[in-house]
Amino acid sequence: MAFPSTYNFNYYRGDTFEMVVIPKSSSNTSFPLSGYTGAFTIANRRGSVGTTQYVCVAEINTTNNTVTCKISNGVGQTLSPGTYVYDVQITNSSTQKVYTILTGTVTVTDDITGALG
Repeated sequence: MAFPSTYNFNYYRGDTFEMVVIPKSSSNTSFPLSGYTGAFTIANRRGSVGTTQYVCVAEINTTNNTVTCKISNGVGQTLSPGTYVYDVQITNSSTQKVYTILTGTVTVTDDITGALG
């Protein structure tokens, strides 16, 4: 396994955002996600002290072995302009395996429509 991969992206404050993560094994085959749950968390910094976390959605699809990560409008509205860090993690509680499969930065740009206030 060659986890985690890095992906930095830009995000427009308050928009709905979705990305699909396709984990691969070290032999470049699909990583089986049966029995795993997902977590997609954005934070103002890495570490635990002084960290503010924003919990987003990570839906596991075991048919095609993908993780769909989503920032909802509600969570997106709470992000102030600036740069944040994030992790996408999968956990199998029965085997006690935890993998961070994707990490990076999120650069938030403020809304200009006046809808956010």
